[in-house]
Amino acid sequence: MQLSIRTVILSRQMSNTTGVIANSIRNKLQIALQAKHMEVINESYMHNVPKGAETHFKVVVVSDKFDGLALIKRHRMVNDLLKEELQNGVHALSIVAKTPQQWETSDQVIESSPNCRGGFGK
Repeated sequence: MQLSIRTVILSRQMSNTTGVIANSIRNKLQIALQAKHMEVINESYMHNVPKGAETHFKVVVVSDKFDGLALIKRHRMVNDLLKEELQNGVHALSIVAKTPQQWETSDQVIESSPNCRGGFGK
């Protein structure tokens, strides 16, 4: 499901959150991957968590370091970089990992995450 332009703008505005965990994610990915483009979107508000929680994230990372790597290897690289966050409170991480060429030739629209179903697929 693709987002409307308005939803993309709102989603991207939310990516500018400055929470401690969001900043940690942003810094680690930027330093390790030398990202050409990055968005860290806190999607916790879509789930049954306290206001201001930092438990559910979507990251969009564009890096030359992904060149020649299969998608699963890109995801593993991001997960390895964020191991500490994933072990200490980040419950869900959605990853969009592209090379600069893939990003430039895409429509650069980020698909929305599915609505929370309350856990256990309910």
